[in-house]
Amino acid sequence: MADSQQPPQAQNWNAFVEQWNEQFLEALEENVEAQAQFVESWSETVGQATEDNEMSEGVEGYAKAYETWMNASQQMVERVNDQLEGEDVDIEEFRDIWLNTANEAFKDVMSTTAFARMTGETVGDVLELQQQADEAAQETLRTLGFATEEDVVEVGDRLVELERRQHDVERKLDRILEHLEDEDQE
Repeated sequence: MADSQQPPQAQNWNAFVEQWNEQFLEALEENVEAQAQFVESWSETVGQATEDNEMSEGVEGYAKAYETWMNASQQMVERVNDQLEGEDVDIEEFRDIWLNTANEAFKDVMSTTAFARMTGETVGDVLELQQQADEAAQETLRTLGFATEEDVVEVGDRLVELERRQHDVERKLDRILEHLEDEDQE
């Protein structure tokens, strides 16, 4: 029977099921991609871990994260079966399963010493690169005859010192003027 010959309820149901299937497949694809990225990222981190204890802890974290993902997959299958059996399952429930799973899996990984070490090394590398870039920028400015940050700070320090000295001179002059006025009045 063609769509135009089906009653409106059947057409609505077909459209709903088609939309649900598309959303489910999109969510599944996104989650498979997320899992692949997670595994790739973690493999790089574990591959760079050097100490046995750190490596062991990293593998344990990865195993816990993997178990979390597998449990989420099982929950998804169960909820899909529930929906196929007629239970009203909100599509947001599927999203929540994957979001909560991602949070748990990342906690499993991020709480390891291997992850902390890699994060520390990355931050250290970024700070070192930033320092090198700052030094290169300062040298370029100096070469082009522009004031560098160091030059501006030095000028600022000198201005503060001049202002301090000016206040000292003003106070001394005020005392001298007061003394002269006192002598004129006597």
